[in-house]
Amino acid sequence: MKAMRETLAHRFGAVLPEVPDGDGAQACPETWRHLAGRGSSRYFQQRSVAPELIDTLCALALSSATKSDLQQRDIVIIEDRQIRSRIDAMLSTGPLAQEWIPGAPALLVFCGNNRRQRQIHAWRGKRFANDHLDAFFNAAVDAGIALSAFVIAAEAAGLGCAPISAIRNHAEEVSKLLGLPDHVFPVAGLGLGWPSRGHHDAGAAHRRARGPRRPGRVPRQGDEALIGQSSLKPLLRTKAPKSARCGSAYWRALSSDQP
Repeated sequence: MKAMRETLAHRFGAVLPEVPDGDGAQACPETWRHLAGRGSSRYFQQRSVAPELIDTLCALALSSATKSDLQQRDIVIIEDRQIRSRIDAMLSTGPLAQEWIPGAPALLVFCGNNRRQRQIHAWRGKRFANDHLDAFFNAAVDAGIALSAFVIAAEAAGLGCAPISAIRNHAEEVSKLLGLPDHVFPVAGLGLGWPSRGHHDAGAAHRRARGPRRPGRVPRQGDEALIGQSSLKPLLRTKAPKSARCGSAYWRALSSDQP
């Protein structure tokens, strides 16, 4: 438990209060240790991931919670080489290029699916009453839950992965390539593979600019800004630089005094 708490303290920049005896686990669960120190993988061995393993991970991910058991999420495993090549080209070129994506042995796309719910209404002659923000929102959240469960399951098996939000910048083209029908939409991609050495987010360029960092433990905005007791606290300008100093380019940019 001590090592896990030290890892969290490094990540959030503050020591969390200890869990009282008798509440929660007395020994540190393996899942806690993994989540405390996990990091995204963007560099992989030249080794394929067995289709049977990917299918198992998908089943585990789709066993996760889903809003009202409506199961408004799908996973597309990109196996067609031409489709994969075109998606790789979209995501690895241009001003937002992520050059690591073509090197991922497997690529998956997590989709929100509000179509099945509409189909069931139509088959039973019922009017679809929730044709408003919920139709998008619930499906997107379901896809996000499944994505998170997949990442946890994959990393528990020794795989590495990194979500790809930039796929939404090409949502229409990706939808056409994957043959997604109306009311089914890409929420995030996921690069997957067996991680190589030095695969965590702290890349060589970052280390040269910022100095050495313990691998995989990418700092997070302090929990005092993200967790509220009964209500959320507003993000204060004085709080942002704390995370910026931890090394996040995103927070450094947002907290900069420059316009």
